[in-house]
Amino acid sequence: MDFEIVRLDDVNGSAVDSTVVDAASVDRIVRRAAETGQRLLIRPAAKAAVGFGEAGGYAA
Repeated sequence: MDFEIVRLDDVNGSAVDSTVVDAASVDRIVRRAAETGQRLLIRPAAKAAVGFGEAGGYAA
């Protein structure tokens, strides 16, 4: 299953950018966000969504 992860602005909560990743990547991304205090919105990805995967800004 794929998930869309939306990075939220710290001040007003608006979407800054987003990526679609597989379920195995979600844990790593959430842990990193928790370490830095980054705000994320995570939801199941639409079937037609195109993600950045490992090329996106979230993958390590």
